[in-house]
Amino acid sequence: MTSSAPALGNVLAVESGGDSGFQAPGLGEFYPEPIANFSLLGVDFEITRITLILWIATLAIATFLYLASRNAKIVPSKLQFFGESGYSLIRDGVARDVVGPRGLPFAPFLAALFFFILANNLMAIIPFAQISPMSKFAFPLVLAAICWVLYIYIGIREQGAAKYFKDILFLPGVPKPMYILVTPIEILQNFVVRPFTLAVRLFANMFAGHMLLVVFSLGAVYLLQTGNYSVVFGPISALMAIVMTFFELLVIFLQAYVFTVLMGTYLNGSIEAEH
Repeated sequence: MTSSAPALGNVLAVESGGDSGFQAPGLGEFYPEPIANFSLLGVDFEITRITLILWIATLAIATFLYLASRNAKIVPSKLQFFGESGYSLIRDGVARDVVGPRGLPFAPFLAALFFFILANNLMAIIPFAQISPMSKFAFPLVLAAICWVLYIYIGIREQGAAKYFKDILFLPGVPKPMYILVTPIEILQNFVVRPFTLAVRLFANMFAGHMLLVVFSLGAVYLLQTGNYSVVFGPISALMAIVMTFFELLVIFLQAYVFTVLMGTYLNGSIEAEH
């Protein structure tokens, strides 16, 4: 499979009757050939198709939010309604209910995080893109690192460095001899496991969704072109590709929301001392 071509191109490129048989999708889709190369301050950069999709998604969601918030009216337009509904979902459902009474100042950040992930996830089912940048581990990892730095900073700012790290390293109410076991676990959980699982959860779901869609799409084309009795199963594979697209749409929204909710819970723990 040509790594620089989109999934649709891979589907159309399947051989109809060659001896090679069905060509299963591989990892090449996630490592496309660079479109452009350049150096900046002695550092080499590459722009790939996935990078371009990320830029398009970011520009699209920024444009949507700008148009939705421009000339806001008491009786909202359809665009304003959708923008306000998305923001209200995060403000009320995450910033207020998850972070807590002091969470409203974080609503803009949480909403931006939600919309950014959502826009990039949606590229997984957009024709001619058909892959989410979040299905490449580097992008969710950068988002998780930003969240990691933020909730640690907020914890130090709100509780003070000494109290914040003391509550993490030495949980209140735990017998002192147990700290030998508990403290290393807490260090791993708060400083390693949290950001890692935050990134892996988003990456794994988008990666698996993309692979499933490509497998069923490639399988449908291959079965329909092979001939003999295999042609009977082609429509079934095509139907599964359609069904999985709608399922992927659900996953797209769910993963953006889950990532935001988890960040809200981490902020809650940073603002309020552990008990």
